[in-house]
Amino acid sequence: MERISAEQIRNWLSEDRELVVYDEIDSTNNAAKQWAREGAPDGSAVIALRQTAGKGRLGRSFYSPNATGIYLTVILRPTLSVEQSTLVTSAAAVATARAIERVTGISVKIKWVNDLYLGGKKLCGILAESALLPGGKLDYLVVGIGVNVSTDSFPPELSEIATSLAAAGGGEIDCNHLIAAILEEFEQVCAQLETREYLEEYKARSCVLGKPVQLVRGEELQEAFALDIDRDAHLVVRLPDGDVRTVSSGEISLKGDWR
Repeated sequence: MERISAEQIRNWLSEDRELVVYDEIDSTNNAAKQWAREGAPDGSAVIALRQTAGKGRLGRSFYSPNATGIYLTVILRPTLSVEQSTLVTSAAAVATARAIERVTGISVKIKWVNDLYLGGKKLCGILAESALLPGGKLDYLVVGIGVNVSTDSFPPELSEIATSLAAAGGGEIDCNHLIAAILEEFEQVCAQLETREYLEEYKARSCVLGKPVQLVRGEELQEAFALDIDRDAHLVVRLPDGDVRTVSSGEISLKGDWR
């Protein structure tokens, strides 16, 4: 895997932007939040070759071994309501899927709400965090994107559920090119947050819709069937009693062969 550097990323970008690359850091999201508090402009990005405390959703960690993946956080200063800001995660999923397909030719699926899957295994995780101004308005968002590029071994708890682009036959991948593609695609998709145009692609890439799922609430699992994704990127499900419910947060697991 070619070494990641700000200079090499900029070679692939059509417009310059603020970038910082760390050899090692606890979390690119943490660094991005600090940089955002110091005034980093919209579109700035933090990249690391390795994270020692990469963040996943629901307080989990994100496995981030040295120089085998993309660990990237983008700083956004959108003019969105706090409610609309929840759309950013789904926008990042579409942008990253587009970028992977553009650079590698590999088509990936989206598992609601924030994971990219390939061959039934997790390839990429996305985590958005926000900060509010004293009046309750949005100050900034940081959107962390972690892609397994050439990771060839995972801890036992991940070995059956995680994969990488290399394992899927992605060949030799220039991570600088892929990072630049993610940044550019994300900028384009974010321009559609108000119109929500990108949600049609989000739905088309879904590996959830039309499938039986389980709603996960702590230790409790509830059977459901995934019907649709609404204009706010919420999941619409039908319960066994026929009741239709909109799920705005939490997580789901998939049942059966859904590749």
